[in-house]
Amino acid sequence: MISTCVKKKSPERLPKQTVPRHQFRGKVDSRAAEMDIGMQQLFLSDRLSMPLFNSVLARSLTLLPKWAAHPFARPYVAGESATEALDVVKSLNAGGFAVTLDILGEHVESAGEARAVRDAYSKLYDLLGERSLDCNISLKLTHLGLGVERKLARENLLHLAAKAREHGNFLRIDMESSRYTDETIALYRECRESCEDTGMVLQARLRRTLSDIEALRGPGFNCRICKGIYLESEEVSFTGPAEIRENFSRAVRAILDGGGYAAIATHDTEVIDSLEAWLIENGVPPGRFEFQVLHGVPMAGRLEKLRERGYRVRVYVPFGEDWFDYSIRRLRENPRILGYVLKNLFRRRRGPARAAAPPAKDPQWQDDETVHA
Repeated sequence: MISTCVKKKSPERLPKQTVPRHQFRGKVDSRAAEMDIGMQQLFLSDRLSMPLFNSVLARSLTLLPKWAAHPFARPYVAGESATEALDVVKSLNAGGFAVTLDILGEHVESAGEARAVRDAYSKLYDLLGERSLDCNISLKLTHLGLGVERKLARENLLHLAAKAREHGNFLRIDMESSRYTDETIALYRECRESCEDTGMVLQARLRRTLSDIEALRGPGFNCRICKGIYLESEEVSFTGPAEIRENFSRAVRAILDGGGYAAIATHDTEVIDSLEAWLIENGVPPGRFEFQVLHGVPMAGRLEKLRERGYRVRVYVPFGEDWFDYSIRRLRENPRILGYVLKNLFRRRRGPARAAAPPAKDPQWQDDETVHA
């Protein structure tokens, strides 16, 4: 008797599924469209705030193919290549907005990977200089190798600081989870010795932030304040939206009172209004601060109004091939972001009349945890 048993291919030997670039630019296939239609009513309902639902869905996204994840990332990521990102920068500059670019990724595992990231940022500085764009760079130290070796990250950082100085540009060091806070501050101090046009980021979520500002404050201190995306223990962080919001405002005021430059990174309209009133009352000139927001987040015309009042507004634009893994990591670290993204995604799909920002009292909006950490 002849055996008819057929040997199945192992999953490892199956051909790697590729995704046409045009899908990332908005032409999502019919399967994604069907998923979209079937989920809109749920995601636009009040049930969106269910923490358990957000958590389960965030973990489930790791099982999805990239074509299904594109709708979640596409409005907020400027493509995969530097060419695509620079086109977005040019468009934003034409609209009167400054930009900061970030190559997506973090936690490289080897010196070779870290140096490749350094070289990509170095080339980006060259391209920005060639095109005379109003754009600087934000980067994460774990992307430059901090998790591999401190010396490696320091060398790469100083290399990029020299490149920024060469082009008369600016470098901002993003803040990551609290385990890296001390090292990030120390490397920022070293970097400023060779490149004065270096800034950093502090998170209003952390209890230590006001103390850090006190130690760093003074002329030349350029600091972005954001609420922070990393969920930390109550021992090191505030957890309530109201106390995070209050610490955010205190941090901005402390930077400016100390003679520094404040990058106010938030979509929280209540915080923006409160700080604007304080800035006017205290006569702080517009040259000492700017407002920052994430690319793709609808603000119902608020950004244009800020700009019209003479304030500098900068848009944080991430891009890169690591968009999928980066997005998944962020969602798993803070599943509440998923509800925020889904609400705005489906508001966009329902047409221009519904594409405006959510009202100021929307808790998903007010918590603002998606702003660059």
